[in-house]
Amino acid sequence: MARSLRLRAGTRGSRLALWQTDFVIRQLQQLRPDVQVEPVTFRTLGDRIIEVPLARLGGKGLFTRELEAALRSGEIDFAVHSLKDLPTDEPDGLAIGAILRREDPGDALVAPRGATLDRLPRGARVGTSSPRRRAQLLARRPDLDVRDLRGNVPTRVDRVLNGDLHAAVLALAGLTRLGMTAHIAEILPPDVMLPAPGQGALAVQIRADDRRMASLLAPLDDRPTRLAVSAERTVLAHLQGGCQVPVGALGVIEKDVLTLHAAVVSLDGTESIRESMQAAAPGPEDAVRLGARLARLLLDRGADRILARVRAMQPAGGEGEVPES
Repeated sequence: MARSLRLRAGTRGSRLALWQTDFVIRQLQQLRPDVQVEPVTFRTLGDRIIEVPLARLGGKGLFTRELEAALRSGEIDFAVHSLKDLPTDEPDGLAIGAILRREDPGDALVAPRGATLDRLPRGARVGTSSPRRRAQLLARRPDLDVRDLRGNVPTRVDRVLNGDLHAAVLALAGLTRLGMTAHIAEILPPDVMLPAPGQGALAVQIRADDRRMASLLAPLDDRPTRLAVSAERTVLAHLQGGCQVPVGALGVIEKDVLTLHAAVVSLDGTESIRESMQAAAPGPEDAVRLGARLARLLLDRGADRILARVRAMQPAGGEGEVPES
């Protein structure tokens, strides 16, 4: 009888992170029943320091650094991340072995039944720690009192249920995965709230030289998702400049055409630059080129001025959004 293959998977310890890791393990074991995987949980720096806004912490990889160190040392064989948590530059010695087919990448308004973003009372307290969400909320409703909101998905939902907040904006994918869609009052359309690059997608990170893991994970990689998120993350890479910025991007593939939407919005919501581009029958290089072209167009239209003002208000070094996992 053939011996089973034993692997160790790195994950953060929240309910959503564990759900995501278990999902990847189940997908892998459907293909390879002989594979046994032990989840190994880590508490990252971003998890430990929850009372400080992410933008003030600075630095990249606040929610991934410990997992990446364990991966490099061989303590684990792969790590499961929400793709939007991963910095756009590939860490030395590591690679993304698979990007699974993603959930709906949109954002949702968590609020009492019957509420919508437009129907919230004037001055309503709305929670989010994402500059992207804050900027787009204020662009739509400049009267809102947007409050900083950190913590995992249940914690954020509880802030609304206990009346501390009138509403909160969370990723639809996380609410779906945890079976908490009953708390959704409204799914926000992309013309109101463009999602974060890579939102809704799960990434499996491996050592770049680990051919065994690359081969095991290859069947889990979803080509349309990878093309779409590659374009989205290229926009972010060209615009990011080392801090949290209000950038939204969404790639959609229909009939072998990749349509990429992206926006840069001032933190107070008063200025917004939004553009779209398409690429027919795209391959991986086409997706990257599309993202670079769209980023250049945004910059030519004045996104550089918005980003310069944002960077002047925030410490350098951070990237990505506060994870909801």
